[in-house]
Amino acid sequence: MNTISATLASIIHTENAVVSWENLELTQQQTIQPAINPENTPSCIVYPHTQAELATVMATAYQNKWTVLPCGSGSKLSWGGISKNIDVVVSTDRINKLIEHAVGDLTITVESGMKFRQIQEILAQKRQFLALDPAFPDHATIGGIVSTADTGSLRQRYGGIRDQILGITFVRADGQIAKAGGRVVKNVAGYDLMKLFTGAFGTLGIISQVTFRVYPLQPASTTVLLTGKADHISQAANIIRGSELTPIKADLLSSQLVNNLGLGNETGLILQFQNIQESVNEQSNRLLNIGQKLDLKSAVYEDEHELRLWQQLPEKIHDFDHNSLITCKIGVLPTAAMEVINQISLGFVHISSGLGLVQLENQDQVLALRRLCEANSGFLTVLSAPVEVKEKLDIWGYSGNSLSIMQGIKRQFDGSFILSPGRFLSGI
Repeated sequence: MNTISATLASIIHTENAVVSWENLELTQQQTIQPAINPENTPSCIVYPHTQAELATVMATAYQNKWTVLPCGSGSKLSWGGISKNIDVVVSTDRINKLIEHAVGDLTITVESGMKFRQIQEILAQKRQFLALDPAFPDHATIGGIVSTADTGSLRQRYGGIRDQILGITFVRADGQIAKAGGRVVKNVAGYDLMKLFTGAFGTLGIISQVTFRVYPLQPASTTVLLTGKADHISQAANIIRGSELTPIKADLLSSQLVNNLGLGNETGLILQFQNIQESVNEQSNRLLNIGQKLDLKSAVYEDEHELRLWQQLPEKIHDFDHNSLITCKIGVLPTAAMEVINQISLGFVHISSGLGLVQLENQDQVLALRRLCEANSGFLTVLSAPVEVKEKLDIWGYSGNSLSIMQGIKRQFDGSFILSPGRFLSGI
């Protein structure tokens, strides 16, 4: 056992909490490797079982100036920049308890290592749910979802993570435990660290506990898919944006994505409605009428067919085997979403926010699509890609004027720069 592993093992007495890198199973190494420069491997991975153990690990790392890569289950370690010279990987996967489910207040507090699937199972027992649909839902932990700001098509109705997180507890770089927010929906006290930590990729601290607002499960659900010529789909999207329809999900789909789903060869528009049965029927019929007037093909999905369709949609974009494909998050003005859809092979864009996911084949496609997005007041960020692509590209593509503010915040929270060095933009 190397020096770092031995030191951590001497202070964390839980069995199998510290595993030397050379003793780590190959599959676990491959899960972690996409976030780390392949020329430098960490000494070990540490699995604290409690928040107190996590704080002790960080305090020791801070004292010794060991660089730390935080993670949950590792499902999104292929996202973001490549960290260099990591000494210790710290996983919150075993810090995974339910703290409180306030059913009447519509809030839930869980430790950051709890899997998204588990939290949905707990909530479903009380006919409630967390209104997020992240990538890899069976594997993703709550901490990882918040750290990567990973939401999905449900943002059409419920917004993103920053709109749903009410409180957060985290361990600072120096090992001190800090809290922000609370466990009630109406909480306005203090600096909004919840929003700051959302999407920070573990560069400011390690999230240990999160409180979310939750929502009641609706009694009825139906999905309608329209397919047809791109200009007709664009007209339908414009009509829907200005209508009284209230879908919980609404996405434009590229023709290849529609084809990969086995639903035809033309551009698609997919909407999901949830409410009481009468409302769902009425809104679905209105959408079908819009499609009929625009000469669009239509299909209706319910029950397990609907569930499977929405599961397949992100699966066709994301690469769970990590770095063999280029997956990007994009954002454009909603009115330019169809222009983007026409320029890509595989991807989808939310019709109201203009955010989307695309899968690209090479660096030239990334740069061309980034130019298109930026021309429409948007952005393109590379999530996962082969190491050689990330080494050549500016994966964040940030051209705003707040970099100095971000660097100042990093210095304030992690002045020794030991947390996730290199994962965020400009090497933060």
